[in-house]
Amino acid sequence: MDEQGSQQSLRKGRLGVIGIVFFVVAASAPLVGMTGAVPIAMLAGNGAAAAGTYLLVGLTLLLFSVGFTAMTSKVTNAGAFFAYVGRGMGPKMGVASAFASVVGYVTIQLAIYGFFGGLMAGQMASLGVTLDWWAWALIAWVVVTALSMLSVDVGAKVLGVLILAEVLALFVTGIAILVNNPGGMDFNAAFNPTNIFAGGFAGGAGIAIAFAFASFIGFEATAIYGEESKDPKRSVPRATYWAIGIITALFSIVSLAMVTGMGVATLP
Repeated sequence: MDEQGSQQSLRKGRLGVIGIVFFVVAASAPLVGMTGAVPIAMLAGNGAAAAGTYLLVGLTLLLFSVGFTAMTSKVTNAGAFFAYVGRGMGPKMGVASAFASVVGYVTIQLAIYGFFGGLMAGQMASLGVTLDWWAWALIAWVVVTALSMLSVDVGAKVLGVLILAEVLALFVTGIAILVNNPGGMDFNAAFNPTNIFAGGFAGGAGIAIAFAFASFIGFEATAIYGEESKDPKRSVPRATYWAIGIITALFSIVSLAMVTGMGVATLP
C-alpha cells in the first residue's frame, strides 16, 4: 500500500530552478508566439511599438510576481492558483477558478496542436512527406502524452534541449537582423509610451497588450512544481523571475528585430 502510494504521489526534490524555468518557458511557446501573437500585435495592434509593449507587460508581470511568489512560501501545492484562491476565498471559489483555468488551458492546448499540425503539414510536404494536419497533431499529442507519463525530471531534460535550441535560434536570428539593420532601427517608435498606447485600450494598444499577455501564458506554472522542487521557498520565486525575464527579453528583442527587418514605414 505504501509502495503504491509512493509511486502515485509527486516525487519531491526532482526539480531545481533551471528545470522549472525550462517547463515555464516551454509553456509560453516562444516560436508559436513569434509566428502567431507578435504579427497580430504589430499589424492589428500598435505597429512598431509591439516591442515596447512586450517590455511593458514583462515589467508588469514582474511586479505581480512579487506577491505571487510570496504566496508560494505559505502554500506549497500543485494546485497553485486553485490552492491560493481556495485558501483566500473559500473552496467554492477555488473550484470555480480551477474549472475556468482548465477550460481555458485545454482550449489553448487544442488550438496549439492544430497550429502545429498545420505548420508541420506544410513544412514536411515541401520535403516530400505528405500527411494531413490532423495526423501531425495526433503524433504531437502521442509524444507529449508519453513524456508526461515519465518522471518530471525526464520531461525537464527533453524540454531543456528543445527550448535551448528554440531560444538560441530566435536570439541568433534577432541579433543578426539587428546587426544588419536592413530597415533602420527606431527605438523611439518601439519604446515611446505614446506609441505603445496609441489607439487606446479599446483599439490598437489594447490588442497589442492582450496578445503580449497571451505570450506569457503559463508563467505562473512555477508554483505548480513547488511540491517537486528541491526548495520550494527559493526555487519557485527564482524560477518565476528568471522565466519572466527570459520571455520578456526574448520577445522584446526579436519583435524589435522584426520591426527593424520590415521597416517602421511598412507597419500601421
